[in-house]
Amino acid sequence: MIKKFFIFSCSFLVFFSCKKEPIKNAIKPIEKSIIKYAKGFDIIDKNGTKKLIIKSAYQNSNEVFEYEIQHKNSTKNKNSSNLNIEVPIEKIVVTSTTHIPMVEYLNEETSIIGFPYSKYVSSKKTRALIDAGNIKEIGKESSLNTEILLDLQPDLVVGYSVSSADKSLTTIQKAGINVIYNGDWLEETPLGRAEWIKFFGILFDKEQQADSIFNVIETNYLTAKKIALKNVKKPTVLSGAIMSKDIWNLPAGESFVAQFLKDANLNYLWQDSNGKGSLSLSFESVFDKAQNADFWIAPGYFSSKEQLLNSNQLYAKFKAFENDKIYTPSTKKGKTGGVIYYELAPTRPDLVLKDMIKITNSELLPNYRMTFFEKMQ
Repeated sequence: MIKKFFIFSCSFLVFFSCKKEPIKNAIKPIEKSIIKYAKGFDIIDKNGTKKLIIKSAYQNSNEVFEYEIQHKNSTKNKNSSNLNIEVPIEKIVVTSTTHIPMVEYLNEETSIIGFPYSKYVSSKKTRALIDAGNIKEIGKESSLNTEILLDLQPDLVVGYSVSSADKSLTTIQKAGINVIYNGDWLEETPLGRAEWIKFFGILFDKEQQADSIFNVIETNYLTAKKIALKNVKKPTVLSGAIMSKDIWNLPAGESFVAQFLKDANLNYLWQDSNGKGSLSLSFESVFDKAQNADFWIAPGYFSSKEQLLNSNQLYAKFKAFENDKIYTPSTKKGKTGGVIYYELAPTRPDLVLKDMIKITNSELLPNYRMTFFEKMQ
């Protein structure tokens, strides 16, 4: 804390006595954060001034972006030294299917005016808006159509990038359109990803609503986690499959997916491995360790046992294959083929966790019907 001391010299004059001014301390601004789990962003209230801070815009990003949030009706002078976002946002472009459910939960889907490669959108509400022409196609994820974006003139573009600033988004920014990177996919915990609904809450000036929605999801998740502790058997679990060149990709022990399996009180066979992404292993090493695994959850993009066998006949030798204990989220799709899990699961980790509990010990959730996963046929 910076302390300012105002010191007045004392003048010893014949007719005046020495008088010392009391020390005055500068008041430290009070900063309050509402973020509990997410590491990639923060929302700070600093003496009534709200800031949205993006800490992880993309992978290995060293930049931190701060945006001062101002209400459109505010008479407060804008600080030209800061990036300013006026809320509520009325016309928005989002660029990932994971953004769609969060916007919908806030009842703001009609504010979406553009989306790239909308074929992947599964939500019925947003799908209807696309089919009606209310949401324009703006290119593909890695190649946005800047001409269409400039013509749409959105209040804000919520973008994402894997490893560096997106060139098309940089062009949009230079043209005077606000762009904010959303790094929800970089979060390492299920609740951390879900908390990004607060990111959209502040943009639509619906912070209380976003907080309430997240609080319900958080409570449901933690309740399900406690229920999972009753599963004393802790069945063994295998995940992933061979995706290319005989390399088996599966979640590393510190990954987002491994956290789900841990919270479901399961014995994931690679839970002690290092890494927050995926492991690339040989078929032989996976077979040696997981041949007798009780369950096989999320076998890559495969949606049937026939597909697995067409890819590699050796899959049939796994105990989980023989006992019909393979479960996949890839069979539940939207109208145009988008996998519902990839769109909705980041927002609803509580339902993913319940699915895993239902798969491995259905008696713990007798009345619950799985949302994302199905037994592979």
